[in-house]
Amino acid sequence: MSGRWVHGNRIRLLENGEEFYPRAFELIASARAEVLLETFILFDDKVGRQLKAALLQAARNGALVDVTVDGWGSAYLPPAFSSELVEAGVRFHVFDPGRRILSWRTNMFRRMHRKLLVIDGSLAFVGGINYSADHLADFGPAAKQDYAVEIEGPIVDTIRRFAHAAVRVGQPRRGWLRRKHEQAEESSLAKPGTAQVMFVTRDNRDHRTDIERHYRAAIRLARRQVTIANAYFFPGYRLLKEMRKAARRGVEVRLILQGEPDMPIVKRAASMLYDHLLRAGVKIYEYTERPLHGKVAIVDDEWSTVGSSNLDPLSLSLNLEANVMILDRDFNRHLRERLEALIRSSCRLVEEVELPHSNTWLMVRSFFVFHFLRHFPSWVAWLPRHAPKVIPMDSRSGRTA
Repeated sequence: MSGRWVHGNRIRLLENGEEFYPRAFELIASARAEVLLETFILFDDKVGRQLKAALLQAARNGALVDVTVDGWGSAYLPPAFSSELVEAGVRFHVFDPGRRILSWRTNMFRRMHRKLLVIDGSLAFVGGINYSADHLADFGPAAKQDYAVEIEGPIVDTIRRFAHAAVRVGQPRRGWLRRKHEQAEESSLAKPGTAQVMFVTRDNRDHRTDIERHYRAAIRLARRQVTIANAYFFPGYRLLKEMRKAARRGVEVRLILQGEPDMPIVKRAASMLYDHLLRAGVKIYEYTERPLHGKVAIVDDEWSTVGSSNLDPLSLSLNLEANVMILDRDFNRHLRERLEALIRSSCRLVEEVELPHSNTWLMVRSFFVFHFLRHFPSWVAWLPRHAPKVIPMDSRSGRTA
C-alpha cells in the first residue's frame, strides 16, 4: 500500500466552503514561495473568481504557482479564465483534456479526482471540496455538504513531493532510495502536533487498491464503532463483506449516504445494497437536507480518513484519488461530533421494514449486483488503461499546448 505513517502533525477539520474557502484563499494570496493546487472542478463563478484573485496575488508576490484541473470536471472553464492566470506567470495545467467527437466528450475514464493544495511547503489541504459556488450554503437546496482538512507538519513535505511529481509526469512514482532520503529529511522537520498521518493515493499503475485496502483494514480492526459518510456509495464486494462481518461481531456500523442526491442514479444504486447491509445489522442514515459530497470515515476512537475518494467503482477502480489517514483522538472526536450532529439534525434512519418484500425480480437483481461488485475490478481492465499526462496551457492562445 502507498504511504506510511508520519508523526508530529497538526490537523484541522474544515466543513463546507464557508470554512474552507476563506482559509485557503487567504493563505494562497499570502504565499511567497510556492502554491501547488489540484482540483477536479474549477468553475468560473464567484468562488472560482475568488480563487483566481488569490492565485494572481501569489504570482505577484513572486511565488511559483502550479494549478492543475481535470479535463473532464473542468471542461467548460472559459479560455479567458486560464489565459489571465498564465499571462501573470501561473503554470496552468489540464489533466487529459481529451477530444470531442460530434460534441461527445471522449475522456470520461480515469479522471484526476484529487483535491490538493500545498502552500509554501508548510501547509497542505486535502479533501473533497472543489472550487465552485455549489459548496456554499447560499447556493440553495443543491448546495453540497463536504469536508477537507488543513495539515501542518512533516507529512506536508510528502504531499508536496507528490504534487510536484504529478505536475511533471501525471503519474507519480517513487523508488526505494528516494523514500529513504525523504524519511531522513522528514525526521528533521518541525512537529507542531501529535497526529500520525498517512497520505494514501489511488492510481492506475502502482496503487490501484490502496485506499480501499486501508478502509478494509480499519473496519477489520474495529471493536466498537465505524461511521462512514460517503457521497457515492457502491463499493466492491470485499469492502461490503468487511462491513457486514464487523456488524455481525457486534461493531456498530453506521453509513451516512445521500437522501437528496445531486444525481438520482446515486441513491438508486446505493439502495440496491440496503437489504444486504441491513440484514447484517448495518445502520443506514440518509442525509436529507441537501446533497452529500463528503468522503470521510471514523473507526473507534483514533482512526479517521478525509479525502477525495468515494466508495464507488469510479473512485475505487478508475479515478486518481488522494486521502489522508489520521491517527489522532482529538481529531477523531471532533469529526465524530460533527457527523453525529448531522445524524441528529438532518438524517433519516432507513428501517428494514421499508424495504420491498422478496420476490423473483429482487432475487435476480441481487444476483447481478452481487456478481457485478465481485468482478468489477477485473472487468475494468478492459477500459482504457492509458496514463493521461498533465498538459500545460499555452499562454498565447489559452489552449492546451
